Amino acid sequence: MTNRPGLITLFGSGETAPGAQKIYHALFSQMREAPRVAILETPAGFEPNSDYVAGQVAAYLQKRLQNFHPQTTVVPARKRGTEFSPDAPAIITPLYAANVIFMGPGSPTYAVRQLADSLAWHTLRALHRAGAALIFSSAMVLAASRHTLPIYEIYKVGEELHWKAGLDLFGDFGLSLIFVSHWNNGDGGEVLDTSRCYLGRRRFEQLLAMLPADPARRVIGIDENTALTLDLANGQGVVRGAGSITIMHGEATQRFAAGAHFDLAILGSYRLPEAQAGIPGDIWRATLENVATARQARHERRVPDDHALALLQQRTAAQAHKAWAEADRLRAQLEELGWRVLDTPDGSQLEAIEGKPD
Repeated sequence: MTNRPGLITLFGSGETAPGAQKIYHALFSQMREAPRVAILETPAGFEPNSDYVAGQVAAYLQKRLQNFHPQTTVVPARKRGTEFSPDAPAIITPLYAANVIFMGPGSPTYAVRQLADSLAWHTLRALHRAGAALIFSSAMVLAASRHTLPIYEIYKVGEELHWKAGLDLFGDFGLSLIFVSHWNNGDGGEVLDTSRCYLGRRRFEQLLAMLPADPARRVIGIDENTALTLDLANGQGVVRGAGSITIMHGEATQRFAAGAHFDLAILGSYRLPEAQAGIPGDIWRATLENVATARQARHERRVPDDHALALLQQRTAAQAHKAWAEADRLRAQLEELGWRVLDTPDGSQLEAIEGKPD
């Protein structure tokens, strides 16, 4: 595990749309290891088919990102007080082997109720602090905010305008952020304004006026089929996809289109917390131990994947053509992936390097 937090990517929507493939490609290309993705059912855990919802994400990644050889695991952390509780150690065990954690559609307020101060949420935060990437979409983007929009309650049920406490993922980094997915939604056409995550501009402005005073607060709207990636370790943000993001700070508004990079200072005076800060000590220690155990288990059963074998084949071809510089480059690339090249009388073979990430 590293001491640098992983990337956080927030989809406004479209996490399994065709255009999202380029977004995942950009993310996975930055990883030194093959992606091991744990997909939590929690935000949709109240739905009888929450396993199907999460399974669709797994199927998408396996089909559309197959060149990265992603391993996917669906984690059925659905509801507290049941056998599928986010507080059950056996349920969240797959998280320890993951270097990417995904949560997506469902209800933001349900996600907050099930995850707040849970074993799953503290473990997720510990894993992120140690380098795991987080990918949230739709409802989970809202839930990660300091205050979250009760979309179902207002838009579907007709409750009065109000806010709920969110999971405040970025509070530990000194930021006060509210995210709004589906920012530019147009499902209502000319009849009904469904922007601002289906609430419309007028109601959203009323909601903003109801928030407690907070000069540090930023409200970030993320368009549909658009993703915002936050690199907290390097202080950079990048927008990808079909649309843009909108950052509101008091009366000021800034808009960043797809392809834009910006300094995270725009979001406030952020800081990198101490590794364990805000995470219960017993959960932090258990996370470190379980990650080490998972890594050792992978090493013991590790065999070269298709990517490593393809690189080895390329190196053999380079040697045959006496392209020694290229052969050396490919050897170094394999070593970065955790494989030592052994040139034997029977041909080149790969051996796992002890202690290398896998």
